Amino acid sequence: MQKVLVSPSILSADFANLERDCNLIKNAGADYIHCDVMDGLFVPNISFGLPVVESISKIGLPLDVHLMIVHPQNYVQRFVEAGASIVTFHLEATEDVRGTIELIKQCGAKVGVSIRPNTPVELLLPYKGMFDLLLVMSVEPGFGGQSFLPHSLQKIATARQLFPDVIIEVDGGIGEQNAKQVVDAGANMLVAGSAVFKSSNVAKTIANLKNCAN
Repeated sequence: MQKVLVSPSILSADFANLERDCNLIKNAGADYIHCDVMDGLFVPNISFGLPVVESISKIGLPLDVHLMIVHPQNYVQRFVEAGASIVTFHLEATEDVRGTIELIKQCGAKVGVSIRPNTPVELLLPYKGMFDLLLVMSVEPGFGGQSFLPHSLQKIATARQLFPDVIIEVDGGIGEQNAKQVVDAGANMLVAGSAVFKSSNVAKTIANLKNCAN
């Protein structure tokens, strides 16, 4: 039985009560806080940046920072200094993939690489052995609350086959209704936003997500 990690996305939290909501998921058993950083260029939305990430780092959970921004290499060091434990950037967002990977390592964080729904997993093969986490987007990045794209299950399975030793994280439309399918396909880290923050029992929801491999 594999261990399933849960990384709730604060994009679905109440930003007027962000400290409360971050403490809520910490006390409910979350493994990470997922921070979706958007620049309005790589994706058609703007979320938050360094000051918010730095503030959230004081909560005491490791930060899983997902950079949906162009030229991510220009910001890596500052996000690590702000408290990121994992820095994930998009394969499609930079022409210097190797350099960005090496920079994240030099700064002392774990390396994540993400791909959009229509990007083949095979494009990551030249970087095999260089990253710790592969984030499969199961919705188009940029907005919370979207529905899971069914063809993502095959991508997750392919990712697990090609990269057996890395964390396979899945983000987009994840909830109790499909978590088992996603984990059975090969994922071992789940990003859940609406499913967690809109739950009437956050601790139970997180526990169910973690136990979906049983």
